[in-house]
Amino acid sequence: MVKKADIPKHVIDTAFDMAAERGWRDLSLAEIAEAAKVPLSTLYPLFPSKQAIIEGFADQVDAAVMADEDREGSEAPAHDRLFEVLMHRFETMQPKREAIGAILQDQLRDPLMICCGLGRLGRSMAATLEAAGFSTSGLRGLVRIKGISAVYLSTLRVWLRDESDDMAKTMAFLDKQLRRVDSLASRMSGSGMKRAAG
Repeated sequence: MVKKADIPKHVIDTAFDMAAERGWRDLSLAEIAEAAKVPLSTLYPLFPSKQAIIEGFADQVDAAVMADEDREGSEAPAHDRLFEVLMHRFETMQPKREAIGAILQDQLRDPLMICCGLGRLGRSMAATLEAAGFSTSGLRGLVRIKGISAVYLSTLRVWLRDESDDMAKTMAFLDKQLRRVDSLASRMSGSGMKRAAG
């Protein structure tokens, strides 16, 4: 019997395991509830849709990224801070990589799911920037979110195909992407990205 406090994580884990095995598109909430051994009447108020389960997982990843206490301080170079936070995101997602690939493949076939995913991406990238010490308020924050989203999405494609034990390909590609946008990042911050702007 799953403890009440553990039900959300258990449902997310079960749903992602099923996605890895059989894809995401045709899964129903009832099937997820049955596999998780949780009554649908209990699952539905927590996750009224499969998109809600995806967002629940994204919330878990965001929380893990924000809670990292070993991160370099705000005086570290911008490249290093962003690299560290983004790699922590990929490391957190690594156990669910196969499921994430299956979910993304199915989402690309559904325009509505793409729209929902983009909104969620913006919130997660804002959390990423804040964790790295950058403000996401105002127009400057919006530009930062758009910029780091582009870096993340391009790196995500590499990560999904990276079979190395230490994610070496992902790290190399992310490092290259961050260095490529460094000049743009400097313009975004006004005084460079050496320190977070208010």
